Amino acid sequence: MEFREKGSIYSQIAEYVCEQILLKRWLLGEKIPSIREFAATMQVNAITVQRAYDFLLQLDIIANKRGIGYFVTTDAEEKVLAFRRAQFMEHDLPLFLKNLRLLRIDLDQVKAYSENAQNNM
Repeated sequence: MEFREKGSIYSQIAEYVCEQILLKRWLLGEKIPSIREFAATMQVNAITVQRAYDFLLQLDIIANKRGIGYFVTTDAEEKVLAFRRAQFMEHDLPLFLKNLRLLRIDLDQVKAYSENAQNNM
């Protein structure tokens, strides 16, 4: 994984974990890599992964079973979707809409482009 310059590394790692859940690469109820394993895989300090896992624990996307490890919660997909949708609505959508206005692109053009892109997938 290549990290973006903008944004903290721990939040990018948390985002990566969420993407793995949404892509069904990390399944609900499944054990995930330990902090040390994941730090080695991501080539970051274990404290950075610990911060990402702590953040995901607060959102109840992962759970820690003491002495066993970390697991994806059974309702993680719903929680990831809710969190990511809120983030999108708060941060990404306003900028997107601003650019539509500045570039004089109407929603019908966006819809047509989106439908064309989906047909070409």
